[in-house]
Amino acid sequence: MPQKPFCKIIHQYNKNPIPQEDMKKLLEIAEDYCRIKKEVYRRYGGINGLSKIYPGYTVQNEMTASGLREELGLPSAYFYLAVFDALGDIKSQWTRTKSMIRKRVNQNDGLTQEEKHFLRYLLKVNNVFEAILTDAPIRLSQGMQKQYERLAQEVTAKKLENYLRRQVRLLYKRPHASSEDGFFLTERAYRYQDHGVYITIKEKRKRIFILLTDNNRYKRQIYLKLFPEEGNIEIHVPVNVAVRKHADYTAEIGLSMGMFIMLVTDEGYIYGEKLGEYQEELAVWIRDQTRKYQENKALEPGRKKYRAKKQRLEERLHSYINMELNRFFSERKPETIYLPKLPPPEKHGGNKAINHSVTMWQRGYIRKRIIQKCREQSVVFVEVFGKGISSECSRCGSLGSKEEGMFICPACGYRTEEKRNTAQNAKKRGKEG
Repeated sequence: MPQKPFCKIIHQYNKNPIPQEDMKKLLEIAEDYCRIKKEVYRRYGGINGLSKIYPGYTVQNEMTASGLREELGLPSAYFYLAVFDALGDIKSQWTRTKSMIRKRVNQNDGLTQEEKHFLRYLLKVNNVFEAILTDAPIRLSQGMQKQYERLAQEVTAKKLENYLRRQVRLLYKRPHASSEDGFFLTERAYRYQDHGVYITIKEKRKRIFILLTDNNRYKRQIYLKLFPEEGNIEIHVPVNVAVRKHADYTAEIGLSMGMFIMLVTDEGYIYGEKLGEYQEELAVWIRDQTRKYQENKALEPGRKKYRAKKQRLEERLHSYINMELNRFFSERKPETIYLPKLPPPEKHGGNKAINHSVTMWQRGYIRKRIIQKCREQSVVFVEVFGKGISSECSRCGSLGSKEEGMFICPACGYRTEEKRNTAQNAKKRGKEG
């Protein structure tokens, strides 16, 4: 069965600095776009907006009737994108809130199984969830109404409904728009031509032209990010990428991720041996620049050179990470990858320089790129439970000791590199679970 293509973000950049007059016009659109989103958040971001945000046409009609578009003089292509962009944020926030509540319900030992089932039902059925939060009567179709009444009779419904309201008050945060540096564009709002792109502005029948570094053309909704201080823009284009299938990708590989060596396989192969050098250089430089900035803060020093060099160092680090990951996939040809799920880093006092280096660890970026490349190459990615994975022997499962990067098992006498033992355990747990 052919795999479905997945979405990937392509970036495009301007070739020449954008004139201040043109940048001002783009910033004006971004400010109006942000203002519309704020208005949608204000009107429909609370519990009283739940009845209108699905599917969202009520919000569209009410925002049209509000007269805000005429007041701003914004083209409809931008206005309605801003409305549905804000609606998407509100829906995502409610989805995250429900997910957090569901997790709390599952972990609450003070609730019976019947009470947990009832709460999960309230979270699943939008009409019931909305009615409880707004203290409105619950009206469902005949079959669903009987199901709700049957579940409510098995528990103390009033107590659980109050519990649900408390959790929503505690966890739900109304979305807010603070960034005015970008906006979405539909196909009607831009046109690729003359090795660049023409973008619609607030003046009727007028567009500004931006020369691009490439001649690629797309027909889909795009996002325009503005960098007014540098006079630059960045276009984000979502494209569908075909998934590749390799007949010779047959290996099952356990991986161990580290700060100084990026990856070690269960067979002992090393990838990203210079990761620690690049990462240490970036961490030391940022820490040193932060100290200098704090000492001279009263003089109001600029940050333009700092941001430019930080971007160069990060891009060099990310380029090295991607190069090594490509080498790993081409050499090891994995069919399945097992990777331990690591806990978030925590600061425990002590050496601040070490804490800062751990904070700058690119493990989130590495993990994201591994998952992305697994999807591109039809490789199965399995994340295994990581607790105690480096202290257990991959041969017999006994607890061992670590000495200078070596793992030693007192039970069976197995000796190997610590990271290789971790990778072997990841593969072993992945197959078992």
